[in-house]
Amino acid sequence: MRLVSSLAALLVAVCLATAAQAHAVLISADPADGSVLAQAPKLLVLRFNEAVAPTAVSLLDAAGRPRDVSIRAVDESVEVTLPADLPQGTHVISYRVVSQDGHPVAGSLLFSIGVETGTAVPSGADEIDPLIWLARIAVYLGLFAGVGGVFFAAWIARAPAGGRVILGSLGVGLVGAIASLGLQGVELLNLPLAGLVRRAAWDSALATSLGPSMLIATAAMLIAATGWRSSTVRTARTWSAVAIIGVGLALAASGHAATASPQWLTRPAVFVHGVGLAYWLGALVPLATLAWQRNETLPWALKSFSAAAMPVVGLIALTGLTLAFVQLDSLGALIDTRYGNILALKLALVMLLLMLAALNRFVLASSVTRSISRAGSLLRSIAAECALAVAILALAAGWSFTPPPRALAMSADNVPLAVHIHTDAAMFQVLIAPGKVGQNDFVLQLMNGDASSFAAKEATLTLSLPARGIEPIDHGATLGPDGYWHVNKVSLPFPGRWHMQIGALVTDFKKVTLEDDFEVR
Repeated sequence: MRLVSSLAALLVAVCLATAAQAHAVLISADPADGSVLAQAPKLLVLRFNEAVAPTAVSLLDAAGRPRDVSIRAVDESVEVTLPADLPQGTHVISYRVVSQDGHPVAGSLLFSIGVETGTAVPSGADEIDPLIWLARIAVYLGLFAGVGGVFFAAWIARAPAGGRVILGSLGVGLVGAIASLGLQGVELLNLPLAGLVRRAAWDSALATSLGPSMLIATAAMLIAATGWRSSTVRTARTWSAVAIIGVGLALAASGHAATASPQWLTRPAVFVHGVGLAYWLGALVPLATLAWQRNETLPWALKSFSAAAMPVVGLIALTGLTLAFVQLDSLGALIDTRYGNILALKLALVMLLLMLAALNRFVLASSVTRSISRAGSLLRSIAAECALAVAILALAAGWSFTPPPRALAMSADNVPLAVHIHTDAAMFQVLIAPGKVGQNDFVLQLMNGDASSFAAKEATLTLSLPARGIEPIDHGATLGPDGYWHVNKVSLPFPGRWHMQIGALVTDFKKVTLEDDFEVR
């Protein structure tokens, strides 16, 4: 019993240690996607709505040649230092980063030097995505049909039933968990499928929140298998209870719903949702087996299962609706976003599943209680439940490839203005948040022309709005612990095209000044 308690505590600790952030979304790029520049930029900046870890950035130049670039992560941005000899024409930047919820985020953008040409954009279709999707479905089967089936056998059924399917689900789930980690690493590093043999792929995957999630899932399935083979009822119940707790912890350790805010609500909701699904879905195969066998223990198993099924299904529905509310920015997102489309279809299938469950509970179960010979109708209904459950899990696995509306809305609401000014002597990146009429914060990122750090003794921001007759106003900048110069609570009282001048004092006798315009909404 001490060993079981220690394992449970370890699972909880690993789960709670997982980072908790939203799905990363690219909110701006400088140069912007599709822009045409007079001269080659030295630096490309990708800004996300949260801090990300870049894993691969590649450049395909206008001549169709892959070029080497160097990258570094700075706060919520990824800075890409470009080659100095880029030719005229259209260039393609492809990036791959990992967000703090463990999901890889990939995309491409174009910029042209001098003139646009016909460079092809890399295909957005990733041949590895179907394998990731199948691996995730396999994990769900292992957690719900496998662990849930063992829990049903230990706590509800008087005799084990459906053992081959339950153990097979655990085996499929274990393979899926291992495959999910390897495929995650391959996707993060933008490797071919053969990259599964590289240690770097596995190290990269384990460093994301998917790593703890799949480790907990693997432990839960192994513990469930141990419980299935236990010689005593008490031991089997103990192991199966720890295993089903592991189901909730595994799901709460990673993924869109688990890492949404507020954390005090979403993580417990995912935990309860996962444990409830394992209880419900785990009973389907054993009950179907008992019905197929016309086993005399079926009425007792139905009665025992139904006693807790109603409140459990209620908790599943409540937590599911709560998580859907958190993820959706509006009801319109059910139609306007891919995530919402999947959710709408999933809700429709869940309604059908609930209708079948109600039919089983209030009609067919009573019929079987009166006569075990009437189990055929119940068997067909449970088989339909199983098919619907698999379809719902397949839809849920598709969420790995699309950010939820809340992340898209958050990125849209928090997009600061980004102004990039560069000359041969210096390169200044200015972030203006929120970039609207009212109080704004300015962050001045000063660099030399080669993107190295710019050493300045002091920096000054000067703003004016000629169209409104607002003359230049100086604001002294303060050097922050992040190495950038900050000017906070600057009033921009009117919309329009403001003029900005940045003066950086290098020595008492040398000052570098750059200027540009920006639009205030």
